[in-house]
Amino acid sequence: MKDNSLSYRRYVIGGAAILIVVVYIIRLFMLQVTSDDYKKSADSNAFLKKIEYPSRGNISDRNGKLMVFNQPSYDIMVVMNEARDRIDTTEFCQTLGITKEEFDYRMAVMKDRNKNPGYSRFTQQLFISQLSDKDFSLFQEKMFRFPGFYVQKRSVRQYQFPIAAHVLGDVAEVSPADIEEDDYYQPGDYIGKLGIERKYEKQLRGVKGIQILLRDAHGRIQGRYQNGALDQRAQPGKDLTLGIDLELQKLGERLMEGKIGSIVAIEPSTGEVLCMVSSPSYDPRLMVGRQRSKNHRLLSQDVWKPLLNRSIMGQYPPGSTFKTTQGLTFMTEGVITPTTLYPCSRGFVFRGLRVGCHGHAAPLPLVPALSTSCNGYFCWGLYHMIGNKAKYGSVQNAMDTWRDYMVSMGFGYQTGIDLPGEKRGLIPNAQFYDKAYKGSWNGLTIISIAIGQGEVNATPLQIANLAATIANRGYFYTPHVVRKVQGEPLDTTYTSRHYTKASREAYDYVVQGMRSSVLGGTCHELGKYDFMACGKTGTAQNRGHDHSVFMGFAPMDNPKIAVAVYVENGGWGATYGVPFGGLIMEQYLKGKLSEASEARARSLQERKIDYGTADR
Repeated sequence: MKDNSLSYRRYVIGGAAILIVVVYIIRLFMLQVTSDDYKKSADSNAFLKKIEYPSRGNISDRNGKLMVFNQPSYDIMVVMNEARDRIDTTEFCQTLGITKEEFDYRMAVMKDRNKNPGYSRFTQQLFISQLSDKDFSLFQEKMFRFPGFYVQKRSVRQYQFPIAAHVLGDVAEVSPADIEEDDYYQPGDYIGKLGIERKYEKQLRGVKGIQILLRDAHGRIQGRYQNGALDQRAQPGKDLTLGIDLELQKLGERLMEGKIGSIVAIEPSTGEVLCMVSSPSYDPRLMVGRQRSKNHRLLSQDVWKPLLNRSIMGQYPPGSTFKTTQGLTFMTEGVITPTTLYPCSRGFVFRGLRVGCHGHAAPLPLVPALSTSCNGYFCWGLYHMIGNKAKYGSVQNAMDTWRDYMVSMGFGYQTGIDLPGEKRGLIPNAQFYDKAYKGSWNGLTIISIAIGQGEVNATPLQIANLAATIANRGYFYTPHVVRKVQGEPLDTTYTSRHYTKASREAYDYVVQGMRSSVLGGTCHELGKYDFMACGKTGTAQNRGHDHSVFMGFAPMDNPKIAVAVYVENGGWGATYGVPFGGLIMEQYLKGKLSEASEARARSLQERKIDYGTADR
């Protein structure tokens, strides 16, 4: 009788043998055809692909004064497949001035694909960056003893002056997220992290080049492969010219020493930012070199938040500077005429509600109401607008109409400035109040927004943009820090006019009110200058001391500069805001301060505000 079990086993063994052969064939195919491991290994033995890093674009102020440039730097790179265990680590560490523990840590991090997703044992990896000239010279003398290690020449940023840190930003090593987002980068590359360096990274960084070097069997460089026919030259980054006026920026930062807040100046005819001061600040040169991480950590832990760009991130009540927007809205909507009179009994008093005001003549029309910064006038205007059901049908429709005017003037949303991190502020709408008051509210409920208090918030940049819009009598350009990019036109975002909903007639009267404020109102200190300045003060209420606020422009006709000043806990707008604004205007329009103004600037610079030790 036939033994079926033997026949079955023969088939099983034969099948297993065939399966093993097939697996080996597939693996052999993958290794020789699909996988490039052997090719990489062969290439790494014969060639060294050396990256040439381009010089990063320089950054200059509007007058051509160099602010940011490059200095040569040296990185130590390693090809792990060549290095392995062939070096004396003790001598290596002594040469570079590092410990054995640091050596092991750097090697471990380099091989960790979570921290270094671009790791390959066949390609150059960054071991240590930004060697000093002394360390580089010592290492170069002994480099032949450390096979697999190479010197990569590149450049690091140098900041000419200890100013404008928030505008310029800084450059640091790429993160894994940067590499994943853009395959241009590999571990050890640098990228702009903040400010202009971040926003214009693609223009500033240039294009990498590559040299293909030929090596012999011992790994020694024998020259360029095919005499450099396949090499690619690095293309330098594009230079940037900023709208910033270096001397104006210096003055602004001087004035804000020992104070918290911001100064922003804009050229109304272009939207170019002339200065952007955020205080407290820091020296941008702290963010260069191997101490960057340590310095950044210390700054980030500082309770006064010097890394915060308050010019675009600080969200404050605009205070009485906001009254200009109310006058524009009420007049365009027909709520008032230039001759409409409203009472002020040291404030707005109605149905048991009181919003206080300082003493001045009353009743009064729009121009003197702006000149004296009358709270009562603008509260009455808002009350009559929101309560006009005959025109708007409901408080909700009236409120949304009001909001549309504010948005058209640049509030409630980001301006779109060419800096990362801008905040939008807050302009409430009907839905906001319906939710807050369950649908039961009226003009009295929200009366404080008429004087720039309550739920209204704005950034100093938005307030400066308001000044520029009034200077232009009804339109503005999106504010921008960069004036020119080498070899390419400026983005049309920054060259297009944005018109507001308010009428030209309304702007003319508001300008008269701001000029009247200089001639005999709350901005009278500006009257001493020989240029025709226009201004509006603000004293924004706060839980502690009030904030000192100013907004203005000059000259009145054909304006060249618009300014906003915001000093936290500075008190009246005339205490810091007006004198700071006047000095900024004089510096820009005259090119320097007079002797009397310089003495005034030194006095204001030395004056400090006691902020206590409260957590900011």
